[in-house]
Amino acid sequence: MPPMILPVETGPVRLSFLNLLECHVLAGMRKIYDLKLPKVRRALAEIGKRYPQPHPLVGEAFFTNRSDLFIEKVGRMVNVSQPGQMELNFYQMYLERVEIDPNGMFRFFPFVSETSSTEPKLIEINPMIGFGKPVIAGTGISTAIIASRFNARESIAELAAEYGCTAPQIEEAIRWERALPVAA
Repeated sequence: MPPMILPVETGPVRLSFLNLLECHVLAGMRKIYDLKLPKVRRALAEIGKRYPQPHPLVGEAFFTNRSDLFIEKVGRMVNVSQPGQMELNFYQMYLERVEIDPNGMFRFFPFVSETSSTEPKLIEINPMIGFGKPVIAGTGISTAIIASRFNARESIAELAAEYGCTAPQIEEAIRWERALPVAA
């Protein structure tokens, strides 16, 4: 089967920032809405036929009734996971963790502790800040720097004071870095 997300390079595989956002959307479709991969695959194939675009997972606003995927075209809801068009009451699937500024630049706030709408947006990944490495949102302060200084026995209070951050921001940066896999 062809991949649902096309990496920017294949030897070795390298993902672009838009690929990262596509992975985030796909994970949300699976975890939050329990959509099955064959439905998502059919929807992406249908979009590819009818409305070709390089990154449909972030280029379209998807809606779901927790069974099928829909997009809005010309004021109508198009069921892209099954043939034909249908209008339904549905829950809007939205990218609350992705913000787009007026210039079209993306800011991504990954989940750190739990996948929920109440998870704070304290960690930011933005291709225009720190070359896309995770930072404390709104500051540009690298989560890796915070975690390494914490691992060197600096306290959360000391780090918060030095960087002008709150203790929860520092704690979230440390949690983010601890959740990342160790390179082999």
